[in-house]
Amino acid sequence: MALQATPYKINLNLTDTDRGVYENVRLTVARHPSETEQRMTVRILALALWYEERLAFGRGLSDVDEPALWLKSLDDRVLHWIEVGQPDAERLTWCSRRAERVSLLAYGNNQVWAGKLLPAVAGLKNLSIAQVEPLALAALAKDLPRSIDWGLMISDGVLYVSDADQQHEISLDWLQGQR
Repeated sequence: MALQATPYKINLNLTDTDRGVYENVRLTVARHPSETEQRMTVRILALALWYEERLAFGRGLSDVDEPALWLKSLDDRVLHWIEVGQPDAERLTWCSRRAERVSLLAYGNNQVWAGKLLPAVAGLKNLSIAQVEPLALAALAKDLPRSIDWGLMISDGVLYVSDADQQHEISLDWLQGQR
């Protein structure tokens, strides 16, 4: 019997002062059986960071031809392709050919990966890469409840996430391009 995805109910009170976005986003996120809490948390942060009304989760882990998130036009063109994790240069090049804009929110131990990747993708003008600060991400992703209620404010490129118990400050390091 195959393992089932775990649903998480998300209520995200989003305030992005950098872009003038103020939304209350309610959604259900399916966590793939092989997905870690950190990866799912990064997908939620990516949704907040690049939020637009039609931004949607792709099948990601279960379908390699889809991203973690994407924004499509009404005529089904991919306007924004968003990856999370540490894909290789070949994957990012493949993505950049299929979308007008590609963004990557990387997490984990990125020094060796970034050292190999950045020179290989430097020519991709439609690619932006940001890296999440690992300790802050680990604290935020630890023991996620099945019902997540976050206040998330983005100001000067820093994400401030608050829940019922704590407040987390998550810095981003832009390795290529910009938001």
